[in-house]
Amino acid sequence: MERAALLVIDMQRGFLSPASPLFIDGAPATVPACAAVIAACRDRNIPVIFVTRRYRADGSDVELARRAAWLAGGKPLSPGCAEMVSDAMPESFGSDSRDYHVLKPRYSAFFQTELDLLLRRLGTRRLLLMGTTTPNCIRTTCYDALSLDYDVTVLRDCTSSRTPAIQEANLLDMANVGAEILSSADLLRMLAF
Repeated sequence: MERAALLVIDMQRGFLSPASPLFIDGAPATVPACAAVIAACRDRNIPVIFVTRRYRADGSDVELARRAAWLAGGKPLSPGCAEMVSDAMPESFGSDSRDYHVLKPRYSAFFQTELDLLLRRLGTRRLLLMGTTTPNCIRTTCYDALSLDYDVTVLRDCTSSRTPAIQEANLLDMANVGAEILSSADLLRMLAF
C-alpha cells in the first residue's frame, strides 16, 4: 500500500455515550473494528493520527447549530463535563508514543488545522478514514482530502451514522467522487502482506 496514514476521527465518549446529546447510534458498534485497525497500523508503522473535538468550558467555540443541545446536555467534550461525555477515547485504542493528535474546530479534519502540513511532512499519499459521523466529519474530511489530491480509503465498518440508510447513502456518495470503500477485514488482509 502506498504511503498511508490512518485518521481516527471523533471517536470520543461525547459521541459514543448514549448519555451524551451528541451520541451517534452506530458509533459504539464500530469500536472493536477500529481498535483492530489501529493496532494493525501501529504494527506496520503506518502513522495513526487522532483527530478530535474539544470545546471550551464557556462554549464559545461550539457550532451554533449544536450549542443548545450542548448546553442542555452537560457540555460534552469540554473541561469539567462528566467523564461519560468527555473527550476521552475508548481504552481499547491504547496509546503509542508514535501517535499524532490534531484538534479540529469543525467537521473537516483539514479545516483550520495543521493536518495537511503534517501529512505532507510524513510523505502521505493515502488516507485511511475511520470514525464518526460519516455524513459530517468523515465525508467533509474525505472531500477535502480528495481536493488536496490525497487518495482516500473509507473503512465501511469503522464509520458510523445515525441510521443505516444515512450510512449507505454517504458511503455511496464518497465512492462516486473517487474514494475507495473497504471493510476493516479487507484492509487487514491487505496489510498482512
